[in-house]
Parts: sequence; structure tokens; C-alpha cells
Amino acid sequence: MDKNKVVAVLLGGWNSEREVSLRSGEAVYNALISLGYKAVKIDFSRDIFKQIQDVKPDIIFNALHGQYGEDGRIQGFLDIMGIPYTHSGITASAICMDKILTRKICQTFGIKSPQYGIVRKGDDENNKKVMFEIGKPFVIKPVNEGSSVGVEVVLANTKFDISSYEWKFGDEMIVEKYLAGQEIQVAVMDNKSLGAIEIRPHGLFYDYKCKYTPGMTDYIMPAEISDEKYNEVLALAEKCHKAFACKGVSRVDFILNNKDGGDNNFYLLEVNTHPGFTPTSLVPKIAKHVEISFEEIVEYLLNSAIKA
Repeated sequence: MDKNKVVAVLLGGWNSEREVSLRSGEAVYNALISLGYKAVKIDFSRDIFKQIQDVKPDIIFNALHGQYGEDGRIQGFLDIMGIPYTHSGITASAICMDKILTRKICQTFGIKSPQYGIVRKGDDENNKKVMFEIGKPFVIKPVNEGSSVGVEVVLANTKFDISSYEWKFGDEMIVEKYLAGQEIQVAVMDNKSLGAIEIRPHGLFYDYKCKYTPGMTDYIMPAEISDEKYNEVLALAEKCHKAFACKGVSRVDFILNNKDGGDNNFYLLEVNTHPGFTPTSLVPKIAKHVEISFEEIVEYLLNSAIKA
């Protein structure tokens, strides 16, 4: 891309992932400056139309996370304004942000997800039925949050009463069967899987604290699984990336259910169209293992930006 063009890095926002986005955006901004681009940061607000008018960017690097930034809304806005932007477009972003839609679509092309049900605020009869069918241990998570915000793991000996749940993250939640095993995450770039990393959090699971606090998680790259399983998970991740028509870079998360009598199959947890770019983020770690630098990923995303 012509380095005389203005690149605006969208970061921040006002959702639960603001701090993560600020860190991602800062890292991207520094990389762009080091590469010689004319970069400027825009702290995403509800006055975004004026913010963009003032900057007059030629291209947007979308470093937003969570609602508004990776759920199709900013993508639709930029499509209307006719400004090219990085990462996936409106459809892939909206579908992959919705964990229910993601699971339903993946089922149609043979990719398994853990057994799950939907609980809804005020629907006591349905909620009791779902909790009975899933049983403990289970995971309860928001339908459309990222960075493990709002995720709880409820073990067999943990007290949990859905009737007194606080509903901080919307009126619908996913309850899914907890599967024991290795957590494997795959980076996909340019429609090809780069590699698979294994996540070993020091806490109960890979929660917000473990994700963004240095030293709270061990990262095993490449993942310590058999060659056969390694190749299998790379193929599954590519299949997901292409099925949703993701663009640029994505990260696809799986659990290999190989503990406590598991069936040794991969189960999809999430397709992330806007993976993090913080110092502890996984895509840069995976890319580095195959000798792709952080700056090379940033430049690739610029060159592959979606043109409205």
C-alpha cells in the first residue's frame, strides 16, 4: 500500500473490551509508524462520523474488540462511507460474534460444538429444563461478548442457581457442557492455517485475567498433540474460516476432549474475526513461530483490506 496514504487505527470504544482494544491499537499504531505509514489513532466514540471526517483516512485498521467493533456494526458503517477496512466484512463479523449462530452453522458442515442450550431472563420453565439437560459441570457464557467476558465455569461441587442469576451480559446466555481436555487455538491468515498453540491457564480456565496478565498462562507452540491431531485441527480451522467467508486474519478456538474419559474429538468454542494484537495475544505468537513478524501481519492486513 502507498505509504503516503493515511491509516486510521480504530481503537478503544465504550464496551467491556475497551482496555484490550486500546492495547491492541497501540501495538498496531507503533508497528505502522515503524513501517513508515502515516498513522493516526481514533478512540472510537458515538461521534465516529465526525471523527472520521476530521481525519479523512484512506483506510481504517480496525483494532476494536467486542460489541460495535467486531459484530458487523462498524463494518456496515464503513461500507456506507466507502472507506476500506481490515479484517472481515459485515456478514462474517456479525455471524461469528453470535455464538449461537456460529454453532448452528458449523453443525451443518460437520464441525462439533459442546452440547449447549439457551437460557433467557425471566423464562424460568425453559431455564430449568436447559440446566437439567446440560447438567454439571457446565460453562455459562454471553452470546456476543469476547475476551471471555462474563464466562463462568460451574463444576460439580459448585453452587449455581439460574433463578438468581444477575444477567449482566444481556437477556440470553449459552449454557454448554464443560469438556475436559487441551485447549487448542489456531491462527488463520490468507485462508491458510499458520499453526496451533496450546493454552494452559494457571486459573480454572482461560478467563480475562489469564488472557491479559503476563505469567498467568503457559503457551505451548506448537501444541503438544500428535501430528495427526495437529493436522486435523489446522484443517478444521481453515474450514471454519472459509465457511464464514472470513477475511484477513482469524483465530479459531477448540477443545480437544481427551481427558476424564473424553472421546478425543475436537469441539469448536469460537471463531474470532478480530483476534487480539496485545503483547500476550495468540496470533502474533503463532505467526512468530513460522517466522512471520508482527509488522508483516499488520502490513498484510492493510494490503488485504476490504474495499466497500
